[in-house]
Amino acid sequence: MQKVILIGRPNVGKSSLFNRLASKRIAITSDVSGTTRDTNKTEIEIFDKNCILIDSGGLDDSSELFKNVAKKTLDEAKNADIIVFMVDGKLMPQDEDKMLFYSLCKLNKPISLVVNKVDSKKDEERSWEFNSFGCVNTFCISVSHNAGVDELKEWLYKLLDKAQKIDDEESFDDFLENYCTDDGEILKEKNEDYNQKNIKVGIIGRVNVGKSSLLNALVKDSRSVVSSVAGTTIDPVNETYIYNDRVFEFVDTAGIRKRGKIEGIEKFALNRTEKILENTDIALLVLDSSEPLSELDERIAGVASKFELGIIIVLNKWENKNEKEFDEISSEIRNKFKFLSYAPIISVSALGGKRVHKLYDLILEIYKNFTQKIQTSKLNEAITSAIKEHPIPREKGKVVKIYYAVQFDSAPPKIALVMNRPKSLHFSYKRYLANKLRESFNLTGVPVILIPKNKNKDEEEK
Repeated sequence: MQKVILIGRPNVGKSSLFNRLASKRIAITSDVSGTTRDTNKTEIEIFDKNCILIDSGGLDDSSELFKNVAKKTLDEAKNADIIVFMVDGKLMPQDEDKMLFYSLCKLNKPISLVVNKVDSKKDEERSWEFNSFGCVNTFCISVSHNAGVDELKEWLYKLLDKAQKIDDEESFDDFLENYCTDDGEILKEKNEDYNQKNIKVGIIGRVNVGKSSLLNALVKDSRSVVSSVAGTTIDPVNETYIYNDRVFEFVDTAGIRKRGKIEGIEKFALNRTEKILENTDIALLVLDSSEPLSELDERIAGVASKFELGIIIVLNKWENKNEKEFDEISSEIRNKFKFLSYAPIISVSALGGKRVHKLYDLILEIYKNFTQKIQTSKLNEAITSAIKEHPIPREKGKVVKIYYAVQFDSAPPKIALVMNRPKSLHFSYKRYLANKLRESFNLTGVPVILIPKNKNKDEEEK
């Protein structure tokens, strides 16, 4: 598997970018120069391609310790396939940075210059000075604001080998045998009777956003301890509630703090929260409408997205706010949480009980969408219409075709796209197809998983 290494002097934001690309906090970040001394490695997925991402120690020769760190970093760079060289955009270009960059260029590997901490217009104006490096692939980003990172990811995506994670070698014949009847419908033994199952709902969010108050309001009982002290809930609190003959299993999870503020037993609470989401159907992502959105809110939203759940965004503490304010906050959420564009947004006041009752019907609607089975003929009509409206781009002059589509699983909907060249279907076109399916079917609140498959076992991509 290809290796991508993040290189630069201390405190330029390598560990922060490492965590951002990995979509989880792995590397410790701080303002202390030289926090990372050993290299961190993890397997990540960039859209639908995998690679090994390496967070290296800062290149600094101010002491014997840091000289050893720098030597180890340069050795790692020689074994890497792609180099991402980072600099601090708050500073003017440094001669030392240029010397390091030019020495890395001699390794004859794909290399990019990433100017981090470009957080304002003043920073953007200063960033033009980095053109003096003469690097064609220069990206101005702000890791803390998640700005410009997608452009860097697209550059990396073009350099990475074709996706290997999806088992494209399994033939569609085998696939049908395992999942579907002769007419393409899902095998009955693979189906679950979702109408008889309890609906599992996890309540997640950072500390002190009102999750416990929301649980109490939903079950109409003071089941969970409520306090103004952040982090009151440590152990998950479970409670059932019956609505319209359906059993809801609510779980109030411990609030998630910034990494540096997690203390003692709360470390275990974070792990428990993720384990609970593994067995959850729908997540209520609770945000505090009285405070600005934070990077931590975005990280928690990313955790929910990772588990492919039905999601409802709940704006809590909605006292004395109007419709105009709701539109403004909703717009900000859509801008920052683009990966949750399918999630509905609802405002409530958990303490006052305002609009909490609307969540019951919304949960039922999302669960219905989450567990639905789309008729194969209608599914293919929608896919065919989408392709006619916007044909699939060719790959190196070769035609890419989708012959057939079939939903093979639910919760969430998983759809196989039977193709001649499954590896050639770009992630952006899959996103387009998912959006077109949302126009044809009620998929509000749920992710849509599209998986390209080979038509048959012996067919090669010619």
